[in-house]
Amino acid sequence: MNKVSFICLILGFASLATACRSGINTQTKNTTAANSLLETRYKMLLDYPVDSMSMPRSMNIKTNEIRKVPSRDWTSGFFAGNLWQLYRLTGDSKYKEQAQKWTPFSKKESVNSNSHDVGFKVFCSFGEALKVENKKEYEAVIIKGAETLCTRFNPKVGSIRSWDFNKEIWDYPVIIDNMMNLELLFEASKISGNPKYRDIAIKHANTTLKNQFREDNSCYHVIDYDPKTGAVRKKTTLQGYNDDSVWARGQGWAVYGFTMAYRYTKDEAYKKQAEATAKFFMTNKNLPEDGIPYWDFKDPGIPNSARDVSAAMVMASALYELYGYTKNQTYLAFADKMMASVQTDKYILDSKIKAPFLFDHSTGNWPKHDEIDEPIIYADYYFLEALIKVQRLKGSK
Repeated sequence: MNKVSFICLILGFASLATACRSGINTQTKNTTAANSLLETRYKMLLDYPVDSMSMPRSMNIKTNEIRKVPSRDWTSGFFAGNLWQLYRLTGDSKYKEQAQKWTPFSKKESVNSNSHDVGFKVFCSFGEALKVENKKEYEAVIIKGAETLCTRFNPKVGSIRSWDFNKEIWDYPVIIDNMMNLELLFEASKISGNPKYRDIAIKHANTTLKNQFREDNSCYHVIDYDPKTGAVRKKTTLQGYNDDSVWARGQGWAVYGFTMAYRYTKDEAYKKQAEATAKFFMTNKNLPEDGIPYWDFKDPGIPNSARDVSAAMVMASALYELYGYTKNQTYLAFADKMMASVQTDKYILDSKIKAPFLFDHSTGNWPKHDEIDEPIIYADYYFLEALIKVQRLKGSK
């Protein structure tokens, strides 16, 4: 049995266990078919032509058009990361060879101070590379990226600035997504021994913890600050249905971000918030039975609203790690449930669709009518990351 089949078998057992807990009669042949379909889709990543200006971001299923982006796009690091993760999962050197070709394209983003997404672009590519190949050149890019990201930190606010656009709307916007970029800073301090990056990451996390959450432990998408005083100007959204709605992927970023921050700091306040927001997500009355959320929990169009597989996969990856720190079986069971749900032909792209993506039914930016109910690269990334975490959990038992 090859390594990828073994990984699929692990998830097959997890899926079957979840199905049994839910009272669902899942047939082994359906699991086998889904695993086979996933393996077919994995191999399609190898066929995608190497091009520094054409990182795959998403796909319009109706037109079969792949949305291709250059390195400056916030999603540019995910494809290389997917290849590195597939190498770790399968042991097939072809994925490593392709990853080595794609990863350098993100290097120049380590000096792009016009973007708060240095972490996504650099760490999801070079960070994944470093897990496979312990190279000083990879470390140097990560440290440079961290140094660049720090230039967007305002000590008065205590946060890293997110966007530079729409200055007529907000003065100093900070989005929940920014929690994800802190991993770059934490790792840069570990690599370099320089505490500055870690200190800024902690200050940002503390400011987010103080201001970004509602009483019910859901989170706002955007907090706008006064850069001169650090005071909160308004709590709003860009990607949610409205300011008081609950953007699903944002909840995933929050749980993942504070779980990751706990990994590096062991600050109980971070773990407590991750657990509280996870509970909000898992017990929400508008969450579909299969655990794959609508793009916004308060979209008035529910149950006819678009789903977001990417939000589910971010949450699944976060919950596997959170389970490791808490041993709360609820997190493990819920993550297994989401992973079982997506590993069906309802969510896996049909083998006839020739594209470097695994899953359908993610939602990018609903208010802008952009990337609605289609394959998006980061859904695949966090699915593969979750697989690796499952492998680690099974191996530790």
